[in-house]
This record gives sequence, structure tokens and C-alpha cells, in this order.
Amino acid sequence: MNAAQLAFIFPGQGSQMVSMGRTLAQAYPAARAIFEQADQILGFPLSRLAWEGPEAELNDTVNTQPALLVHSAAALAVLNELHPKLRPAFTAGHSMGEISALIAAEALSFEAALRLVRRRGELMKQAGEHSPGGMAAVLGAEIPLLERICAQASASGEVVQVANDNCPGQVVISGAKPALERAIELAGQAGIRKIRPLAVSIAAHSPLMERAQADFNEAVAQAGIVDPRIPVVGNVTALPLTTAAEIRADLQAQLTSRVRWTESVQEMIARGVTTFIEIGSGTVLAGLIKRIDSGVKTISIGAPEDFEKLVE
Repeated sequence: MNAAQLAFIFPGQGSQMVSMGRTLAQAYPAARAIFEQADQILGFPLSRLAWEGPEAELNDTVNTQPALLVHSAAALAVLNELHPKLRPAFTAGHSMGEISALIAAEALSFEAALRLVRRRGELMKQAGEHSPGGMAAVLGAEIPLLERICAQASASGEVVQVANDNCPGQVVISGAKPALERAIELAGQAGIRKIRPLAVSIAAHSPLMERAQADFNEAVAQAGIVDPRIPVVGNVTALPLTTAAEIRADLQAQLTSRVRWTESVQEMIARGVTTFIEIGSGTVLAGLIKRIDSGVKTISIGAPEDFEKLVE
């Protein structure tokens, strides 16, 4: 596998599931060690929650974000053990997955990344409790149209905006509930028929996260991020980040900014990437990438049997 044509990518919220990482930890001591270390760092059995649930507790953002990162780090540890010479040209992660990508890029230690993502989840939950909002997935609509709809639906103190550009035809909007409801109604009037409100109370990647910004900025500043050994394609810039300062700025801006996943993937492809390895829970990113460019190869690794596909 040509490293110059390879990217490691890491999932964000929405990829979690009860039992995530369990068989991997059972099969590989390197993965089990990551989960055990996470339990010690956090001071509670995150591994048990990830493997056994309850699902509602796992889906609480303060737990979801660290659980996803730990599963990704465990799968990465196994990958590095089995294929020590396999190094990508780029790493990238969807939303909080960008922090997982920093581990692969050697810009952040596992412990520091875990503490940062746990803090991110706590601050986002607090912001959501103070400023309740919502999110909705919109299928089959162009972003310029949705931008106009969101602008029309927004009012003073009630903003809705495009939060995630996941792939062509799949966009998420986010914001204050009244503005979100107006945007959904306007989208229907514009002929957009596939709109699905998401089961969340947090308006991620919107101005409703501003309450968390100062504390998160401080957490990022204190995390110990260093210059990456592998460029990290940022969610906000959709460009390779090569310095600690660039990474900090992208992470901090991400709370209230759009996740530009389509552009991030297109940027990596334009720079020669032909194979994307999704590391961690689920296959969501592989599916999105196939809709962005059906000509590239995707591999998802999160369970023992997935590493057999990698050898093939």
C-alpha cells in the first residue's frame, strides 16, 4: 500500500454503538490496554459502558465522545502493531474525530486527547443545557439553497446554520429550536422532502456553542498539542494543518463552525489519496466518502475480522 496515496480517518458522533471495541479488546492485548488505560484516566469504567451500555448513557455526549476516541485509539494501536511500517500521507476526523486524528499524527498523546475530548463533551452538554437547540439532517438539497433558507429562518437571538457538509446530498443544519423549525418549514416549501430532525438537544457547530468557547479554548491551549508528524486535514479549513498553532485554531473554531467534510475528502483526493482507512467504530465515513468519490477505496477497521480485510 503506497503511503502517499493513503489517509487515516476517524469517526465522530453518530458512529457509536453498544459493544463497540469489545471483540477487539478480547482479541488483542494492545487494544485491551488502551481501554484499561482509559478507565484509569477517567476514573470510571468507560469500557463497560461502551461494551454493555446502557445505550442512553453511552449516547450522552460526555460519554459518546471519549468512547469513540478510545475505540479509535485501540484500533490504531492494533494497526500499528500489525503493520508498523504503514503510515498515511494524511489523517483527518469528522468533528470530534479530529482529536482522534491528532493521536495518529503524533500531535497529541492518547491521555491528553482523552482528557480533551471528555472536556469537550462536558462543555458542549453544558452549553446545550443553557441554550437548548436542535439539529436536522437534510437530504437531496444543495448547500447554497440551504444557506439562504437558514439566513431567512434566523432572527435576532435565534440562529440556524449549516453545521455539517457530510457529502453531496447529505447536509445537517443546527441552531435554536424556533429557527430550526422555521428552516424545516421553509425547506419543505422549497420542495425539499427529506428532512429528518435528529434526536439531540445540542446544536453542535452553531453559535449556541459559544458559551463553551472560552473554556474549550483554554482546554485546547493546555492540551500539549505539538507539530504533527503527519498533516491533519482540519474540519474548519478543509486544508492540511502542519503546525500546532494551526491545529489549535482549527479545533477551537470547530465548536461553532461548519464541518467541511466533503471539501476535506476532496482535498485529500486532489493531493493523491486513493485509499481511506476508517479507524474505529462503524462505517459511516466510508459510506460518505463513496458518495463524494466512488472511485476511491475505503476500508473500515474496528473489529478483529476487519484486519483480515486489510491484509487482503
